[in-house]
Amino acid sequence: MESAQIVAVRIPGHEYQVTVQPGLLRSIGQQLRRVSRSAKAAIVTDGNVGPKYGAMLEESLRQEGFETITVTLPAGEEHKNLASLASIYDQVLPFGLDRATPLVALGGGVTGDITGFAAATILRGVPFVQVPTTLLAMVDASVGGKTGIDHAVGKNLIGAFHQPLAVLIDPGVLVTLPPRELRSGLAECIKHEMIRDATGFAELEQNIRRAVALDVEYLASLVAHNVAIKAKVVENDPFEKGERAHLNFGHTFGHAIETISSYGYAHGEAVALGMIAASRLAGMLQMLDQGSIDRIVNLIGAAGLPSGGLKLPIDALVASMSYDKKVRSGRLRFVLPTAIGAVTIRQDVPADMVRKALEWLV
Repeated sequence: MESAQIVAVRIPGHEYQVTVQPGLLRSIGQQLRRVSRSAKAAIVTDGNVGPKYGAMLEESLRQEGFETITVTLPAGEEHKNLASLASIYDQVLPFGLDRATPLVALGGGVTGDITGFAAATILRGVPFVQVPTTLLAMVDASVGGKTGIDHAVGKNLIGAFHQPLAVLIDPGVLVTLPPRELRSGLAECIKHEMIRDATGFAELEQNIRRAVALDVEYLASLVAHNVAIKAKVVENDPFEKGERAHLNFGHTFGHAIETISSYGYAHGEAVALGMIAASRLAGMLQMLDQGSIDRIVNLIGAAGLPSGGLKLPIDALVASMSYDKKVRSGRLRFVLPTAIGAVTIRQDVPADMVRKALEWLV
């Protein structure tokens, strides 16, 4: 097994490690035993991931003396809801867990978010471990402690901050990931480079073909690099009071696209379009030069992500954005780029410019 890359996340009062290592899935039990003395562990997965990796995870945990139960949820963003949360409660509570019993999230961002929220609310808080199986979850959802479920009004409107006990990442599982899911993860990688690392952006431009071709060695380094970016932002602002909002670059537009399309757009696809809209908006506000906008659009296209062709009603998108969590005192807050590798927050964007930015996507 290849050597591990470890990123420490240091939140006030809570420190944990993110371990990135091809082949790690087979030794999850050993990894978990290092941080937990519990006699039990509850696995939460979905109908797509469970059949591929559930048995391997169960066996690894049992070899280290964990008694296990597995909760399998329906796959898909549309099931990130109260019904799925209740299903976790109904199956895990009779298992006889205590406040030391970890919930292990095996799957993508939806599984991680809902498992983390369940862990935050069971017995007023039990540990949970992230074992992400999509690139999107590895570089984004698994780090930072934001957990929750969706509501008909909007995405992620019900939730809590609950930091994981550990994040255990096996990039080798990405070879079985559907191409669309891989591309969604690359959108978040592009986002991280855009908000913090101009050099990393340039390197991703040079290596995007390796990522799309599922070069596991490169993906392992890409994941570790992106985890480090997010970890630093989260450390500086664990409860999203300021700097952490930079991670929402592309998300104000993107969440509206997801909601109005009834999640017909994958999260990364919507964020990719959102980043383009935000970059165009920054251009209209004379904050970002055209050359940088072109680089952003080109990299998104090279990753196989959409850069236009949006067929959703603009009025509905604008209305949906008013329900976004980032609204403050009736004003939308936009994370806008000022250069490759740097962003700022603006609350004074004229409504007509917001519409024009969306129209660029049509």
